[in-house]
Amino acid sequence: MLKHRKLSRKIIRRFYEVYNELGTGFLESVYENSFYILLNESEFKVEKQVSISVYFKGQEVGKYVADLIVEG
Repeated sequence: MLKHRKLSRKIIRRFYEVYNELGTGFLESVYENSFYILLNESEFKVEKQVSISVYFKGQEVGKYVADLIVEG
């Protein structure tokens, strides 16, 4: 079950717009950049290459960089 079902559906529809136009065979960065452009044009609040701290038992154990964060 998706936590944010309506938002997830909208994002997935935009993903398919990118995929249907570009097809397969490109580097991940090409899809990420295209998806970012489309999400911005669709008036989503989107952030790119966001660093997120990862914690284990209350202690920071590393960083994760998310490609895109949509609507926080």
